[in-house]
Amino acid sequence: MELTQNHRDALRDVLRWRRDVRHFLPDPVAPDVLERLREAMDLAPSVGNARPWRVLQITTPALREAVIANFEAENTKAAAIYADAKRASYNKLKLAGLRVAPVHLAVFTKAKPKAGHGLGRQTMPEMLSYSTVAAIHTLWLAARAENLGLGWVSILDPEAIAKTLDVPEDWRLTGYLCIGKAAQSDDTPLLHRSDWQENTQTIWQEV
Repeated sequence: MELTQNHRDALRDVLRWRRDVRHFLPDPVAPDVLERLREAMDLAPSVGNARPWRVLQITTPALREAVIANFEAENTKAAAIYADAKRASYNKLKLAGLRVAPVHLAVFTKAKPKAGHGLGRQTMPEMLSYSTVAAIHTLWLAARAENLGLGWVSILDPEAIAKTLDVPEDWRLTGYLCIGKAAQSDDTPLLHRSDWQENTQTIWQEV
């Protein structure tokens, strides 16, 4: 298939408007949309075609509350590393949409999947986690194409989350994701708009 400028323009729009969303509307996400997002992850690349990602959709209220409690505890610890004005700035940030987002996904990486037969990860076993990250990014772009926002919650204790969700011992949490309709649409990152950290260009050098 020969791709055209229309494809390139559409991809650039999706990339530009993909944001790490923290403010959601509570509107439910239709099952057929969730299925398309799952199918998008099927198209993601992975080392040795191992497909090491494992996805849990968290719908049980008690489990969601446990995740929120985990986040709040870790967020308090994280705020403590900053001082004075920077801590005040940190505390103003809304760093998770856990209470409002209709869809919660916990994405794990299986440490030693049989699939792939070890190809490509003998010298760089971390490629399994990188593969899961690529799958998450594929999901992220697909969600934006569905006019949905995605927020990646990293202020969590991953081992405690794994215990809460009672996953196999060889599953490692790679990402906890919130998905839903964004409360507002913006092509500028929240942390840039909040004066926390401006966008910077990719450093690309010839050697």
